[in-house]
Amino acid sequence: MNWIEAVGLTGAFLSSITFLPQVYKTWKTRSAGDLSLAMVLIVFTSTIVWLIYGVKLMLWPVILCNAVICVLSALLIYFKLTFK
Repeated sequence: MNWIEAVGLTGAFLSSITFLPQVYKTWKTRSAGDLSLAMVLIVFTSTIVWLIYGVKLMLWPVILCNAVICVLSALLIYFKLTFK
């Protein structure tokens, strides 16, 4: 692995964990009132687009990062619709 791949994987890891605190807090408190559904839907949609791009070009950091963010943003959408 060269240094640029390491940078890409590090960036992918850091981007992937961005939503973890919010997902955990929302799950723990069972409250999603302050969460913007529009923002989460935009993030979810953008990760789908990035996944398509990453898969087409076989860019593993892009694929891994956006797969994780896609799952986490889907959880936030579920929480937003479930926790009234």
